[in-house]
Amino acid sequence: MKVAVLGAAGGIGQPLSMILKNQLPAGSSLSLYDVAPFTPGVAKDLSHIPTDVCVAGYCGDDLSKALEGADVVVIPAGVARKPGMTRDDLFNVNASIVANLVRNCAKVCPKACICIITNPVNSTVPLAAEVLKSEGVYDKHRLFGVTALDVLRSETFLGEELGQSKLATQVPVIGGHSGTTILPLLSQVVGAECISADRVKELTTRIQNAGTEVVEAKAGAGSATLSMAAAGARFALKVVKGLAGEPGVYEYGFTEGGSEYTSFFAQKLVFGKNGWEKVCPIGTLSAYEQECLNALIPELNGNIKKGVDFAAKWIAENK
Repeated sequence: MKVAVLGAAGGIGQPLSMILKNQLPAGSSLSLYDVAPFTPGVAKDLSHIPTDVCVAGYCGDDLSKALEGADVVVIPAGVARKPGMTRDDLFNVNASIVANLVRNCAKVCPKACICIITNPVNSTVPLAAEVLKSEGVYDKHRLFGVTALDVLRSETFLGEELGQSKLATQVPVIGGHSGTTILPLLSQVVGAECISADRVKELTTRIQNAGTEVVEAKAGAGSATLSMAAAGARFALKVVKGLAGEPGVYEYGFTEGGSEYTSFFAQKLVFGKNGWEKVCPIGTLSAYEQECLNALIPELNGNIKKGVDFAAKWIAENK
């Protein structure tokens, strides 16, 4: 299996690449790309870790070389959030970056599964879909927005709340990947029924604002990088397992999966040899969760439209 990381020299890209170097199946290859000229040095550094995964680094004009033969492409490239910024504030800068990278994927590795981390995911994933459509290679089963960080945070916060192992805590998180579009379904977690309604609302708000919590704690030095790297690697490794034919592999991700709520929606995906092969029902919601779901739909639709509209303009300007 060949995995390419685009934006591999950044705050997310480096730890993400290190996790993949350590956990990809033996015989796999890891291709690192970034505009930063020291990216080959990052690859050389990782190559000294004794695992049976080959690493190569590329920079500048060598994007096509990095993508050649890729089965999975992970995209953390882009500008990080700073204090006071929302994910949407990043859009104008990051949208062009994603559009260009995805167009190159379409030309060099059109069958690759593309996992987008670059924020705002609610808009960059629909944007990517439009770019892939313009190149005639769009397959909704092979394009994902990585929302797994919301799942990791939910597992951490709820595990702490219940006083149990975080590794044993599983929380469904649906909707999108920004503010109130993030909807953790705490009512579906065994043991959560003992948590008061007020506390459920507090935990939900904390999960939705956890990214800001990190941005503020870093005091201008960046956003969530290490936890995002862990989430991105967890997601990409599950895609790899699915492509390899391992049964029963699933994760929550943002895709065009036939949701009855919005055209793109974060939900439980079962992976297979062609990307995601099944979307699972979201199950029964509490009254509070249903209220949150109803409220997030207009916002998420607006985020999706923003990505589609930008893509139309970008494609017209970059024919």
